[in-house]
Amino acid sequence: MDKIPILRMGAFLLVTIQVDLYDRLALNLEADLVQMVNKTSAKGVLIDISAVSIVDSFMGRIIGNIASMSKILDAETVVVGMQPAVAITLIELGLPLKGVHTALDMEKGMNLLKSMIDLTGVDADEDQSDDDFITE
Repeated sequence: MDKIPILRMGAFLLVTIQVDLYDRLALNLEADLVQMVNKTSAKGVLIDISAVSIVDSFMGRIIGNIASMSKILDAETVVVGMQPAVAITLIELGLPLKGVHTALDMEKGMNLLKSMIDLTGVDADEDQSDDDFITE
């Protein structure tokens, strides 16, 4: 079964979606990501969708669900790399993605996460040897 890799970068989790998500893969990503937020006590989730050309209402809801569930687990969510056509589609579908922060690229997204999260006592850039790359 296909899996979307989840990378751990200090206090953050990074997901880069390189394929168009079908329903089962999107649901697996949602479950895996929320479990990893809980397991790692991540403070932020960065989702890169720059390679995604089409988002339907189901995928929009999955992104919103990830943000809501992560927030309950004390993690902020930032989506980066959204194509203009994807943004237009989400609005036309009536999915404004409340609770999801956005940034143009990964660098700006990481800066946004760092600015939103109090990392006192936590090094956001520290190397985590056990769970850096999770593909389960």
